[in-house]
Amino acid sequence: MSKGNNNSKINKIKLFMTIAAIILAFITLYIANNNLDSYKIRILNLAAVYAVCGLGLNIINGFTGLFSLGHAGFMMIGAYTAALVTMPPDVKTMNFYIEPIIAPLAHLQLPIPVALLLAGSIAALFSLIIAVPVLRLKGDYLAIASLGFAEMLRVLFTMAGSITNGALGLKGIPGIESIYFYWGTAIVAIVIIKQLINSSYGHAFKAIRDDEIAAQAMGINLFYHKTLSFATGAFFAGVGGAMMGFLVTTIDPNIGIFLQTFNILMIIVLGGLGSLTGTVISAVLVTSALELLRFVDAPIDFGFFAYPGIPGMRMVIFSLSLLLVIIFYQRGLMGMREFNWDWVIKKYNQFTNRSGKGGKGHGAVKNG
Repeated sequence: MSKGNNNSKINKIKLFMTIAAIILAFITLYIANNNLDSYKIRILNLAAVYAVCGLGLNIINGFTGLFSLGHAGFMMIGAYTAALVTMPPDVKTMNFYIEPIIAPLAHLQLPIPVALLLAGSIAALFSLIIAVPVLRLKGDYLAIASLGFAEMLRVLFTMAGSITNGALGLKGIPGIESIYFYWGTAIVAIVIIKQLINSSYGHAFKAIRDDEIAAQAMGINLFYHKTLSFATGAFFAGVGGAMMGFLVTTIDPNIGIFLQTFNILMIIVLGGLGSLTGTVISAVLVTSALELLRFVDAPIDFGFFAYPGIPGMRMVIFSLSLLLVIIFYQRGLMGMREFNWDWVIKKYNQFTNRSGKGGKGHGAVKNG
């Protein structure tokens, strides 16, 4: 068989497996939606939100090698943008009873998909505004500057009563409980980011991460690609923030506190900096684990010993667990590896070669 025919066969097999995986994903979502209670579905939906936010931060921190801590600020921008453009006018009037909302937003009401795109776009626009001064910094200085930006935004959102309703926040945001919406959005985000990472822009990001001087010597425009990475990560943070608003249906400036960035940073470090697969897996594991550990916050009577319960203890336990993972498994669950069909085909070939007579497999597919 010629190499061209073999490659064609491989591509057909990959296409078949991709279609099968998509069908399996929808079947899984259908089973979960019809058999899990609302609490478990909510946890899965929250995992999808954190997956989208984690993917955005991984573009910046994992693939480009920048150290940004301002992700929560972009999430807050996305959450408020989506809320303000989807809330019915009468609900806005009910919220803004101290200081009236500004005229352009008073009667504006857009569909959910448009609101998601607008939320990401506004967050990306804000990232471009701060990219000029911030991206000229490196390492810890960039982290401090981006964190300061997020805190500055939180203060501004608290003061802008006619736009954000100040410290009172927004209530009555259209709620979405469908698991298809959250994981459908997450799947779309995964596909888009995967295409970006595999493009010339993605290769430039990784080159900057590995060695800025060498990347610049190869003709890569450092500032342009850093800005693109920063804006793309902010876009998906804005989308994730919008999803968070639709999930919790009420937001206030505290959505932009550093704890949100810490949670997302914890997800990408545990999953692996530079791995989309690891980010998604870690988002599900971290979200589920934080919910499972809630029992340590409440009093427990063991009979021979009564545990009084310490609020926030679950975060202490989880942080210690994360610290142990980082110490003994520094690259995270996936490192920089990704799940792909080449790996599946390789394992299939190894299995068929082992099971074949005399070490020769029958019907093994060559991965050309």
